Amino acid sequence: MSKLSISDLDLCKRVFMRVDFNVPIADGRITDDTRIEAALPSIRYVFEKGGRLMLASHLGRPKGKPEPKYSLRPVAARLGELLGKAVAFAPDCVGPEVEKMVSELQNGQALLLENLRFHAEEEKNDPAFAKQLAALCDVYVNDAFGTAHRAHASTVGIAKFVRWAAAGFLMQKELEALTHALTKAEKPYVAIVGGAKISDKIDLIENFISIADTILIGGAMAYTFLRAKGLETGKSLVETDKIDLAKALLAKASQKNVSIELPLDHVVAPNVDSRESHVTPVDRTPADRMGLDIGPETVRRYLEVIRRAKTIVWNGPMGVFENPKFAEGTFAIARAVADSHSFSIVGGGDSAAAVAQAGVESKITHISTGGGASLEFLSGQKLPGVEVLTNK
Repeated sequence: MSKLSISDLDLCKRVFMRVDFNVPIADGRITDDTRIEAALPSIRYVFEKGGRLMLASHLGRPKGKPEPKYSLRPVAARLGELLGKAVAFAPDCVGPEVEKMVSELQNGQALLLENLRFHAEEEKNDPAFAKQLAALCDVYVNDAFGTAHRAHASTVGIAKFVRWAAAGFLMQKELEALTHALTKAEKPYVAIVGGAKISDKIDLIENFISIADTILIGGAMAYTFLRAKGLETGKSLVETDKIDLAKALLAKASQKNVSIELPLDHVVAPNVDSRESHVTPVDRTPADRMGLDIGPETVRRYLEVIRRAKTIVWNGPMGVFENPKFAEGTFAIARAVADSHSFSIVGGGDSAAAVAQAGVESKITHISTGGGASLEFLSGQKLPGVEVLTNK
C-alpha cells in the first residue's frame, strides 16, 4: 500500500480515528453491530501502543443539527461491552467541553464523540470545522472505508491540519483487496454486476470490460441490455434513455473479446408484491409481466462460468431478493461464489446482505464494508478520503 498505515506510526499520542459507526438503531438498541466490530482491531492496536483515542463517526442523516434519535450514545455503550472496558462519550464533537474531556484522557482510554453530522460544516468540508477536529489530536487515522468516497471535514479536511494521516487496519484491508482485484487478479476473471439501474454502474461495467473475461449481468439492469438486443421485456424496469448506452457497452465488450452474459430465462410476475409468478425464457416475456429474478437456466449457465473463475468480483443482486419469492437467483450466485476456489470480493450493500442471508460469509475472500466506496474504487475512481492520507 502506498499510504501510511496505522502500524507505521508512533501512537503514544492523542489519536483521532474516523470510524464508520453508522449502525442501525431501533428503540435505542443497536440491531447490527458489524461495523463496530470491524473497527476493533485498529482500536485495540491504539490501546496496545499507549494512545489516547478519540473516535468520530456519523450516524444517519440528521441534516446538520442535533437529533436525539441519531445520537451515538448507544454506540459508546455497545463498544464498551465489546472492548470489555468503559468508553467515555462526549456530548458534541467540537467545543470547550470536548476539549476538556480530551485533555483528561489517559493512555489506553477512548472517547467517542457525538455525531459529526450534527454540524452542517461536516458534510460541507468546512475548513474551520476541520481545523477544530484536528486540534483535538496529534495523529489522524481513517478506518472508515465506507465514507472514503465522501469529501467531508472528518475524511478530507482534517488531513490538511495534521502532520500524519494514516489508514487504519480495516481501510488497509479494503484497499489491498480491491487493488488486487484491479491490478493483480488471476484469470479467468469473472465480474458479476446486478442491481436496478445500468446508470448506477456505467463506470463499473466499463472498467470491467478492460480487466474481466466475462461479465454476468443480473437484476433489473439486465432488461435495458435485453432491449438493446431487440427483445421485448414486458413490464420489466427498463431505462429507455440508456438503451443506446447498453448497445455501446455490448459493442465495446465484443471488440475487446469480453463476454457480457445476459439472462436466458427469468421469474416473472404482475408486480413485486404478487403471489403469482412463473419462469419464462427472456424472449417470451408476457406483455403484462415483469422480470424479478433470474431463472434456473440462467443460474445453471452463470454457475458454469463461476466454477471456472480464478477471480470473482460481485456487485449487485440478481433480482428483488428482499422478497423470498424472487431471492433464489441471488442466493444461488452467493453459494456458487462461496464454493468456488477463486479470490472473491463482494462489493458491499445488497450483495453483502445477500451473502450474509445465504450464510456463506466465511467462505468469501473479502466482503467490502463500503458499498458506494467499493463501487467507485472498482470503477477506477479516486477516493477523496484515501487520496489525502500521507504517502509512505
